Amino acid sequence: MSAAKTSSKKRVAESLLTKSASKFRVEDEFDPDFSSDIKGIMSALQQIREKSEKDGQKKNEQTISSVGSEIKSMIDELKSKIEKDRQTFAKALTKSSKECENCLKSETAKFQEIYDKFCKEKATHLQAQKGILLTPSSGLNFLDDKTFCILRKSLGSFLEYASDEDFLTDD
Repeated sequence: MSAAKTSSKKRVAESLLTKSASKFRVEDEFDPDFSSDIKGIMSALQQIREKSEKDGQKKNEQTISSVGSEIKSMIDELKSKIEKDRQTFAKALTKSSKECENCLKSETAKFQEIYDKFCKEKATHLQAQKGILLTPSSGLNFLDDKTFCILRKSLGSFLEYASDEDFLTDD
């Protein structure tokens, strides 16, 4: 059995040698011009691949640049629109503020006018009341003795035993 093992090992080693030798033979069998053509084709394919990668990268860069410029223009448009709206709002607010201020001034003037009129009328009324109270003969009719006696008699009739003699006169 040992002889069988040895021979099988030799066969495997020989088959490996024949395969690698056949590769070398195939390469040796190619024509040198054909080999250089294949190398040229491989080089051209590599260059095409690199160029397509560069073109793809350039196209991506152009797309990114284009989208970036579009976004920037949109942002600029929005900024200008916002600024325009802000200015319009500021003008409207200023106008409204002036209208409110004018209305407030007008109402303040009306109030002041009414207040001044009230103060004058109050002063006139108080002066008239003071005049009436200070001068008894001017406005109020104070009861004289005769009128007072008549009043007593009238009241006395309501009271059972009242007479003029019961009331003393203030002389």
